[in-house]
Amino acid sequence: MHDFLTAALYKFVELPDFADLQAPLLACCEAHGVKGTLLLASEGINGTIAGTHDGVHAVLSFLHNDPRLATLEHKEAHAAQMPFYRMKVRLKKEIVTLGVPDVHPALMAGEYVKPQDWNQLLADPSLVLVDTRNDYEVAIGSFKGAINPATHSFSELPGWVEKEMAEGGCLAPVDGKKPRVAMFCTGGIRCEKSTAFMRAKGFDEVYHLEGGILKYLETMPQAQSQWQGECFVFDERVSVGHGLNPGDFTLCRSCRDPLSAEDRQSPLYELGVSCAHCHARTTDEQKQGYRERQRQVELAATRHQSHIGVRQPGSE
Repeated sequence: MHDFLTAALYKFVELPDFADLQAPLLACCEAHGVKGTLLLASEGINGTIAGTHDGVHAVLSFLHNDPRLATLEHKEAHAAQMPFYRMKVRLKKEIVTLGVPDVHPALMAGEYVKPQDWNQLLADPSLVLVDTRNDYEVAIGSFKGAINPATHSFSELPGWVEKEMAEGGCLAPVDGKKPRVAMFCTGGIRCEKSTAFMRAKGFDEVYHLEGGILKYLETMPQAQSQWQGECFVFDERVSVGHGLNPGDFTLCRSCRDPLSAEDRQSPLYELGVSCAHCHARTTDEQKQGYRERQRQVELAATRHQSHIGVRQPGSE
């Protein structure tokens, strides 16, 4: 039985008074038993919250009462257990960190492409298709023909763009004309900001997938899909496939990398302690600490309790 509702939300909008919103928003969440993390910045709001159906929708109504957030959309998922332990409303310079000043997605984002029109766009052989997610996300799935910038964080993307704009790069002008570019990410927030950055760099034809990969997987029949593999998500599901059905990946509790069934067969994999990706990076002392944490997790499970020591996927 699913007892908790999770809502993932973001909106790029000019919020010069964002700091004044922190206290009343936190009070609203706490009054309705809602937990999670929300980020506020001058460029908008981003985050994920969870609670009862009525509690989550009370917070969403509170946000919608601000005229600037009246059109705020969210994605819902259900969970048998509360995925967060506390409520945090944080003030940030950016709601998703690119690290480039004067990029305003609310004013400069590229052209939205609906999921049902995405395949037609990808059919253009001259299109440069860029996956704006991090390397560990791309590793378990992406669109056919997409370029992987091999970034470890979103803030590395501008450096990759600068390099690829140079002569011989995939973003270099051809006969003096910059190429058409399409970008995509999990839920839409990173590609919305990255297309604004591309427009600031002088690219005129820039597109991004409306609603992100998740909306595409939810909308597009698998037989017609250009998606290959699974999509990493920042919650307890770890990965999803077409129809947003939970995938086969789990999470390494040490390094947070997604692990396939094959990864879990590695002799270096130990539940809650290590995997082949991180085994060599942690000391014996650290591994012993992780073993004790895992023992406490399993002990709490036998008592039907949550263990506060396990950092939840998607939390900070």
